[in-house]
Amino acid sequence: MKKFHFKYLKETEYEEWNDFVAKSPDGSIYSTPEYLDVLCGVTSANFKILAVTRNDEIFGGIALYERPSRFGTYVAPRLLLYYNGLVLKDFETKYPSKQTSRRLEIMAALEEHLSKAGYARIVIKNRSTLEDARVFKEKEWIVAPDYTYVAPIADLDNLWERVEQNLRRLINRCSSQGLQFSKEADFENLFRLHFNTHQRKGMSLYLPYDEFKKYFERLSSQGLCQLYHARLPEGRPIASQLVLLGSHPVSHTVCAGADKEFLNMGANAFLRLNVFKDLSSQGFIGNDLTDASLNPVTHFKSQLGADLKICFSFSRDSFPFKLKNNLNRYLSAGKNRLTESFKRIRRSKKLG
Repeated sequence: MKKFHFKYLKETEYEEWNDFVAKSPDGSIYSTPEYLDVLCGVTSANFKILAVTRNDEIFGGIALYERPSRFGTYVAPRLLLYYNGLVLKDFETKYPSKQTSRRLEIMAALEEHLSKAGYARIVIKNRSTLEDARVFKEKEWIVAPDYTYVAPIADLDNLWERVEQNLRRLINRCSSQGLQFSKEADFENLFRLHFNTHQRKGMSLYLPYDEFKKYFERLSSQGLCQLYHARLPEGRPIASQLVLLGSHPVSHTVCAGADKEFLNMGANAFLRLNVFKDLSSQGFIGNDLTDASLNPVTHFKSQLGADLKICFSFSRDSFPFKLKNNLNRYLSAGKNRLTESFKRIRRSKKLG
């Protein structure tokens, strides 16, 4: 059997890569050059696409979002880039053993190439469809689980039955009270709600206003995203949601915000369900709700009938990067010990 070959794709080969990504269970809009070009344009990063081929056919690959550091170029996900993982060919075979062995072969080839690529650090976050981490674990990469929720939206009747009863009650109440669902490029309200959430919860802004607006406008002009809103009868938006589209059958909710004044009304649930309906009508079979950290927002995602998914991350650091991280941990631990010592001294003085 012929060996695999590696190549960094040229722009003239991007269409072939996009077709491959759309057909792969591991694919997503995050792996497409169109999306990465937009993100790099507002974050001062670069990207390239590494493909594994045999007989000029793509068998796998990875889109590499590269950023500079004092120790060299590194690869890692970030806000608005939830996945940056491996994309492997979906082999049409009825034998699971053959599917597994072929995927392992491609993963082994990618691991060998990436480990020699010279990155100061590389963190690969895969979609939940990549369930086998053995190749990277055996090569001493750090393998860690992460989580997300994915709503199955092909069968909306079944999804509605999975939605928690209290949320169904709130959704029906919103409808009866005249809450409106709309699809509009109203970025100002999305950012306002996103910024308010940032201030209320101390969450990071995804991008500063100007960069975020440019990001949205460029994606929207290419039909790669859709902005949705829930509005009061008089038109005031009280919840907004930005969804990434693309040609892969799974869409991705990348940003959402809600007006604090109306959090108990159920507008978020009303908006999410109507978004599911719209995405399903466009042919999408799933909506990745992005992240499943233990918090009230994650509980809300589970109430929507979404499935909890495990996503493997693979990471590998160069020696200078490891040294820096170890030094930071040491200094942080020393600072914490010093702070505790001062606290004990203050307490003893007060008691004395």
